[in-house]
Amino acid sequence: MLNTSCDDDGGTSAINTTNGALPDFKMVAGSPDFIDLTGITNLNLQFTVGVGVGEPTSFDLKAYYLTVDGDLYGPITLDAGVTEYPKEYSITGTQIIGAFSELNSAADIQVGDVLKFFTSYTFEDGSKLEVLNSKGEPNYYAADFNAYPNFTVKLDYVVSCLSDLGGTHTYVTTNLQAANSPTACPTGEVTGSVTWTDQGGGNYLTSDLGFGQYESSCWNDGPATSGGATFSEVCGEIISGGLDQYGLEYIWVITDVTGPELTMTWTNDYGDSGTVVITREGGLDWPQLFTR
Repeated sequence: MLNTSCDDDGGTSAINTTNGALPDFKMVAGSPDFIDLTGITNLNLQFTVGVGVGEPTSFDLKAYYLTVDGDLYGPITLDAGVTEYPKEYSITGTQIIGAFSELNSAADIQVGDVLKFFTSYTFEDGSKLEVLNSKGEPNYYAADFNAYPNFTVKLDYVVSCLSDLGGTHTYVTTNLQAANSPTACPTGEVTGSVTWTDQGGGNYLTSDLGFGQYESSCWNDGPATSGGATFSEVCGEIISGGLDQYGLEYIWVITDVTGPELTMTWTNDYGDSGTVVITREGGLDWPQLFTR
């Protein structure tokens, strides 16, 4: 694969060839496969580094940090002169920030940044091989090495956020308004449940954008929902704007998050509004959600 098999082209000239090597990265079972922006202080990336191809005498573990804006930091050396492998590593968020001079705190880490681990090999003749070049790109020319079934030649951790808001949650709605309705809204509380279905990537489908308002005496209708009744979460920020069955857009504004209770006001573009306290399924605490 990476090793060449001849050093002569059949003519009078000789071709200088060298043997190469590629690493074999393996994540430790249960270790995160991305960097959670909301959990940098508790981050612990665990993986082993071995040799997938070749016979180097030692390797250095190195890393680049590529920002979402395209700036490349590094390379930095995390471990040098390793002669026994595979070797297991545990890299914390604090170590990552301390290793790159450009990162002063967790505030410098952004969604979309990428931490790139790679190796530098030393061979018996003293020659060296960097698996990534100075641009943080592969220093080898066979693209299928990246998907070789028996080993992983580089390890990238993308900065993202875990989103886990799905479930069937209970709510208490108050202060219901329906400016264009011929009937009066209830003056007391409206209670019920709402289901948030995880669509992947921090996107959710909600069973009721108005938390009981349509079903109440405001309208005596079905829940405010549709295939477009969606919202998203990006690292704690709730982005609303879902559409009900009439094409009305709903905007949610978070006013408080305390334990398992999430308080929001909401409006749509027909003059409806209300205040809701949503209690998370199972009584679990909500993350520190917010809206802009």
